[in-house]
Amino acid sequence: MSYADGWAALNLEMPRRVPRTEYSAEFHWPLVRAVTGLTVEETSPPNAQARARQAFMKAWRFDLCWSTLINANIFTDLRTRMGHAVYREGGMDFDTRRESPFADLEQVLAFDPRRSWGERDGRALTRAFEDHYRAACRFYPDAVNMTGVYVTCISGLIDIFGWDNLLRALGASPRGLGALVGRYAAWLQQYFDALAAADVPVVMVHDDIVWTSGPFYKADWYREFVFPAYRRYLAPLLESGKKILFTSDGNYTEFLEDVVACGFHGLVMEPTTDMAGFAARHGRTHAFIGNADTRILLSGDRSAIRAEVERCMAVGKECPGFFMAVGNHIPPNTPVDAALYYNEVYEALSRRQGRSAA
Repeated sequence: MSYADGWAALNLEMPRRVPRTEYSAEFHWPLVRAVTGLTVEETSPPNAQARARQAFMKAWRFDLCWSTLINANIFTDLRTRMGHAVYREGGMDFDTRRESPFADLEQVLAFDPRRSWGERDGRALTRAFEDHYRAACRFYPDAVNMTGVYVTCISGLIDIFGWDNLLRALGASPRGLGALVGRYAAWLQQYFDALAAADVPVVMVHDDIVWTSGPFYKADWYREFVFPAYRRYLAPLLESGKKILFTSDGNYTEFLEDVVACGFHGLVMEPTTDMAGFAARHGRTHAFIGNADTRILLSGDRSAIRAEVERCMAVGKECPGFFMAVGNHIPPNTPVDAALYYNEVYEALSRRQGRSAA
């Protein structure tokens, strides 16, 4: 049972099978067609796509559905456009726009989110979080659903200023950018306060704090400015009794202990983060999700795909809160046969020894 297995894992109650989630796979239309037999594609009507996505997620037994509500839309037009490479089938997401409302570093470092965007209606935000969560439950009730915040700190600053402005500001005045982090976090706190009041059991907190190679600046800077903001965000969520998960792209191995210390109950990891090291230290006390490498699926090499699933299972199978996932999405250019084989291996290895699968 997908929901039961997902909820058990989040509560560290070793389910009989290793639960799983995936990212983007339900929008890989050739894969969806292969799994469900339904005729669907990028240009199909939204209701047909929704039915196909639901059928796919059920066939692949999603136990957890990753989702957030609060994203860059809250910044209105006061944000930097950095363009977008092709990801979706047919290149529908390609964007060449590169523009910013910030003319110089002085404007960046002086920016005050509260002055620009003001206060939000807390009750309305709470209702919005609840509505988002309930809509997710209606769409796919067979898994643990959630709501949350995508633009938590660094991801918010990236969307507002763009990488170029952000890195220039960091180079010119690390403490000045740290003060800006504080102003941004103080303004965004109202969203977390509203989320704490919402009747939702699981919260996702997303923040891309690193690159694939690791931190983009000195660790001490994060520890002085970023992680204290996280602790303030989480305080009302923890008091309300919610399960809180954290996601960052890239390699945040250096900050695993910092993230745990903030109070998160579970961590989502891409392949570059040291999942084995995390499991050795926290695999009995925390949930974790990941972290098969999508590049191995892209190669289509069956022996490599099997070895990658075996690696993840060797790390997580004896940990009560482990979820299997391809850690950096299953994009639409993934060979269908490779994705099908990945699922076949996962299913074969998902049963825990001495336990019968549901």
